[in-house]
Amino acid sequence: MTILIDQPVIGSHLENKKVDEINELVLDGGFVVPNGENAVSELVSNNEFVAPEINSFGHSFRDYDAENERQKTVEEFYRLNHINQTYDFVKKMREEYGKLNRVEMSIWECCELLNEVVDDSDPDLDEPQIEHLLQTAEAIRKDYPDEDWLHLTALIHDLGKVLLLPVFGELPQWAVVGDTHPLGCAFDESIVHHKYFKENPDTYNPEFNSKNGIYSEGCGLDNVMISWGHDDYMYLVAKENGTTLPQAGLFIVRYHSFYPLHRCGAYKQFMNKEDKENLKWLHIFNKYDLYSKSKVRVDVEKVKPYYLSLIEKYFPAKLRW
Repeated sequence: MTILIDQPVIGSHLENKKVDEINELVLDGGFVVPNGENAVSELVSNNEFVAPEINSFGHSFRDYDAENERQKTVEEFYRLNHINQTYDFVKKMREEYGKLNRVEMSIWECCELLNEVVDDSDPDLDEPQIEHLLQTAEAIRKDYPDEDWLHLTALIHDLGKVLLLPVFGELPQWAVVGDTHPLGCAFDESIVHHKYFKENPDTYNPEFNSKNGIYSEGCGLDNVMISWGHDDYMYLVAKENGTTLPQAGLFIVRYHSFYPLHRCGAYKQFMNKEDKENLKWLHIFNKYDLYSKSKVRVDVEKVKPYYLSLIEKYFPAKLRW
């Protein structure tokens, strides 16, 4: 089954306006954060998704330096992540979990398992993950009603976090969540809490410590070893179980935590033509993944039939995990 998707028109609602003529801040993918009450009212009246100014803890989004109890937990997470995520470790994890021999279950069953998971790397949210999945999916569904594959991609993008649970090996948080980055080349300074890479043995491997390392420019992200976590695992699950999601959906699942690339522009030299096209959709997805996090609850039972219909359309009834 082949699905054709149009390339996104990024920031088209600003097409006839100069940025300095409107009282708004344009974020990734042309996403608008209004400044001032009038701007907020205008967007709400147009039924567009409006980003909140603060996260669940009352702080700016992705503020890794805010002085609060959550920040200390997040920084300790990244210290362990940057020390332990090595090229050899990631290779081992891909081989082990690529067997998909842990359990058989449906996508929705996996969604329900995520009720048991809280992400220690996230400075913006401490709600169970199922809440975040539905918040993201519903926000996208509102603004992109015809792209049902994107709604489902939002629902499943974090399902790999079940790696934290006992049946999946109960991996430590640093091996499951958090921003991702390449191994086998130099660690870019845009990576959150970069200072802790000084304790990573790969830093001192002459094969790995140049800008391109073991890779060549334009080799394609498929050929780059990215730090292990829920992104790569869910990508493997979806691909090996024969999903009919378009490549853009699989790209989002695999690289949505790759913030050095899609937020800072690092490592773009490794992208091929297909990566560049898919990145346009990831920029659109990212604004909802990040800024839909809030204490606003989603009525699970109300939206469940819709998402079950999408799961049936794009996935087999049972998947190997």
